[in-house]
Amino acid sequence: MPAPRTLLLTGAAGGLGTLMRELLPAYGYELRLFDVRPVDGAPDAITADLNDTAALREAVRGTDAVLHLAGISLEASFEQILAANIQGTYALYEAVRQEGVPRVVFASSNHAVGFTPRPPHPRGDVPLIPTDTPRRPDTFYGLSKSFGEDLAQLYWDLHGVETVSVRIGSCFPEPTTVRMLSLWMSPADGARLFHAALTADDVRHTTVYGSSANTRLWWDLSSARALGYAPRDDSEPYAARLLAEEGEPDPADPEHAHVGGHFCTRPPRWPH
Repeated sequence: MPAPRTLLLTGAAGGLGTLMRELLPAYGYELRLFDVRPVDGAPDAITADLNDTAALREAVRGTDAVLHLAGISLEASFEQILAANIQGTYALYEAVRQEGVPRVVFASSNHAVGFTPRPPHPRGDVPLIPTDTPRRPDTFYGLSKSFGEDLAQLYWDLHGVETVSVRIGSCFPEPTTVRMLSLWMSPADGARLFHAALTADDVRHTTVYGSSANTRLWWDLSSARALGYAPRDDSEPYAARLLAEEGEPDPADPEHAHVGGHFCTRPPRWPH
């Protein structure tokens, strides 16, 4: 698929959105920015709620693809998650369908499979977690990401809207916890992965994990690599410092027993 020229970036004021609006233009994208909050330094950004269907449809109109990062990114009440992440994502797909936009890249999350048992490390012969592992959300937030993946599948099957659902680990300039050594996606690798997801041919609905090529990786990146993603970074240079600060996690501790980590036991609440 040719690189989309005009890309709608929802959630442009958020942490990941801020990183991507700095990195994606180098790939040739002309970004149209959308967020419920004003976007610093972007007076032309569209400030509206996803459930403002008129504003959303106007934002989608004329774009070549959507990178959907908007929504609540931590745990919240079901009512809050319902409005922002479930109804909001449905509103986006309806606008995409109505305006004939061919592709969405959807920011899913590792928390859609958060109660999956954490692989031991060193890994040895233990297989990496595949993308078809049964979904086991750890929160209402994770549940909303499961819904988003199913919605993407439905809109492909019913309406021919292609989606790559990216189960993002943790995208920060550097990992900040021992757990993140396994899940970290550098911002540069994040931009590489989103670009691959936006330009690969015939994705239909594809689910991939989003992380760098970490030495301590838990999950299988083969479906992401099949899109053309070639991660260049590894969290291992940060490992010695983080392990000295935190120590090795105890796999018998319920907080460390699952992929979702503390989201399974004491999830951080939105707003942070």
